[in-house]
Amino acid sequence: MHVSVQVARFNPDTDAEPRLEPWTVEVEDGARVLNVLDAIHSRDPTLAYRSSCRAGQCGSCAVRVNGEPVLACTEEARDGMVIEPLDLPVMKDLMVDLVSGISAIPRIHTCECGILPKQEEIERIKPLRDCIECLSCVSICPAMKVTDFLGPTSMRSQMRIALDPREPGNRIREALSQGLFTCTSCNRCWRVCPKDIEIPGKAIEKLREIANREGLTLPRHLEVAELVRTTGRSVEPGKQIFLDLVDEVIEPYGEVKREVGFFSGCMFNARLPERAMDMLEVMRNAGIRVIIPKEQVCCGSPLIRTGQTSFLNELKEKNIRAFQDRGIQTVMTMCAGCGATLKHDYETPFEVKDVSEILTETGLPPLTKVPVTATYHDPCHLMNGQQITLQPREILEKAVERFVEMPAQCCGSGGGVRSGLPDEAAALGELRRAAINKTGADIVVTICPFCEYHIQEHSDRPVKNLMTVLVEALGKKPTTL
Repeated sequence: MHVSVQVARFNPDTDAEPRLEPWTVEVEDGARVLNVLDAIHSRDPTLAYRSSCRAGQCGSCAVRVNGEPVLACTEEARDGMVIEPLDLPVMKDLMVDLVSGISAIPRIHTCECGILPKQEEIERIKPLRDCIECLSCVSICPAMKVTDFLGPTSMRSQMRIALDPREPGNRIREALSQGLFTCTSCNRCWRVCPKDIEIPGKAIEKLREIANREGLTLPRHLEVAELVRTTGRSVEPGKQIFLDLVDEVIEPYGEVKREVGFFSGCMFNARLPERAMDMLEVMRNAGIRVIIPKEQVCCGSPLIRTGQTSFLNELKEKNIRAFQDRGIQTVMTMCAGCGATLKHDYETPFEVKDVSEILTETGLPPLTKVPVTATYHDPCHLMNGQQITLQPREILEKAVERFVEMPAQCCGSGGGVRSGLPDEAAALGELRRAAINKTGADIVVTICPFCEYHIQEHSDRPVKNLMTVLVEALGKKPTTL
């Protein structure tokens, strides 16, 4: 088959800027990106790239394809690809400096004590030891772009070493010095990892748990945990509380097509109740009955992300019971963080779905497109935590006159960074501002309340929740309180 691609070319010794070079080559059906590069190299031997094992085991061939890090030897070739180096210092063309990143990865300092790991210790270590040091996670990490964070795979290595009984040192203080609390929990590193290593959940958050036990949690994070412990909520309430404003059962205007329970989350409940009210209006028009248990509490996400899990089970039990006692089969979330937490950190007797999943499955009510150009910000906990990207776009394209894409990137509000390290959060917010401005969009649309809040602080364009846009497309005025 013939494949047309664009390949990045850049020699820092002679070129002022990288350029994209078009190529059309013939490869076999089922060819990989590496086969395409080999075909180009056969015609132009000056093209620089790495490969070794050709079996997805060495990591040397990692590149970006259409912006996403992949292994060239395992990624299937397709027409129209843009092949670029990882977002690391470029040596030439697709070759980047791997030595600096790999040399920064911590290594174990074994004691002379003759201790060997027990089987259960080995099993805990296994999920963290499969790294092939391709540095895809490092190239994609938002925190590393604005801080001195040593990176996701360094934290992975620190947790692996911390679990090894042969390690005599205190890895937590070393991890702290390398930026343990700068991770935004965006999970982008997990999404691009060719070995599917869940670095935030299996390493960084576990290191933060150990830090918490040693009294090393950031002061602001301690305040949030105390607020959850005493009030059941992670944010101070505003003037109006969503759960106080609504009935427990919200009936649709017409035929009941579906029934869901609504998990409100702390932000929509206390800070942005108007957005949740907008959602209810959409549901009523879409034929969806919504049940809202009033005794629900914080999902626990702020505690999990900051390593403060001592009373997490109490929150889980309250929330599960609130929906289970009402026989609710499907729980709908509107907050991306709540949805990811309920899906991955809970064991529930009910299914959990994002509001965008519910609406695309059930069907939207008749809409009139709002006369604006909109771009969409992917919330990390929706895109990476729940693998939901298409549904919000499908909805948005039906609700606005023109939709323009924007590269996905963490806004900086997650993982306790906005509360604990506001300077880092602000720096990432400014990167979002620049990306938004490049789109030329009139408005920015998202679903996550934290993203909405944070981006609005760093953008001169209106930031709207997808549900608010849908209300406008229904020809109605968004809720004001």
